[in-house]
Amino acid sequence: MKNKWGKYGILLAVAFLLILTAGCSVPVLDPKGPVGESQKNLIVFSIIMMSLIVIVVMVALTYMLVKFRERPNRSDEDYDPEHEGNTKLEIIWTVIPLIIVTALSIPTVITIYQLEDPPQSSSDKEPLVVHATSADWKWFFSYPEQKIETVNYLHIPTDRAVEFKLSSADSMASLWIPALGGQKYNMAGMETTLYLQADEAGTYEGRNSNFTGTGFAEQTFDVHAEPAEEFQNWVEETKQSAPELTQDQYDELLAPGLLQEMEFSSTHLEYVDHGSMDGSDYLIQRHGTEAFEDIPALEGGEDVAND
Repeated sequence: MKNKWGKYGILLAVAFLLILTAGCSVPVLDPKGPVGESQKNLIVFSIIMMSLIVIVVMVALTYMLVKFRERPNRSDEDYDPEHEGNTKLEIIWTVIPLIIVTALSIPTVITIYQLEDPPQSSSDKEPLVVHATSADWKWFFSYPEQKIETVNYLHIPTDRAVEFKLSSADSMASLWIPALGGQKYNMAGMETTLYLQADEAGTYEGRNSNFTGTGFAEQTFDVHAEPAEEFQNWVEETKQSAPELTQDQYDELLAPGLLQEMEFSSTHLEYVDHGSMDGSDYLIQRHGTEAFEDIPALEGGEDVAND
């Protein structure tokens, strides 16, 4: 019997270690910026709190199963099932949940409000403004100050906040870069703001985390975080070598489908702002609803077609 429980104990210990080490390969638990770090700390705090609650509940359950179990020679004095009007118990099972909810709510609310502003670690620098526009099934990243635009990839400087202006040309999407922070929704005719920051240089994966149909799995992009000097060099090179984005070309790129990485020396903000009500139905005006009815193999990614 002892050997049996010993084996179970070893298996549980191994499972626990695997869970802990698995976090090393999860971007959310290995953040590369202050926003992701704040959210990771909140997640870890919540997990610890909930684990303590589970432990207390399991200990109490075990105690009750042992103490009040059916056994020989048990008398009626060992168990009294009548607790109606027991003020002490009612206070306990009312106050404890309130304490738990309060303990989880206070750091959650504080963190949410803190993340509505640029990270304090780079408060001496103005945030880099990037308009992130989603369309089925690609991403347009417009840099209004630099007057350049990229498709399905972006460059950002390290140690500087990025102010993402989020909108959508069609269906509701959600921009998510797990290594840098949580997601926020992109909607047509509305503009939401998301602050992120990379403290370490590297290439991070981003994607649409809100299901939008046929090409959803391929609606991804790379984020190249680099020192400020390298970022500025990339901006200047793009200005000089990339073609301008004409309105006709942009209209063509908006059609439902996948696209490869592209760059331009001007932005679509000169023609339309999908975050405003005036730009909310821009795509429909150009392509009509029939553009979504019969979608062929998607260009630029895996062949995905309607069933």
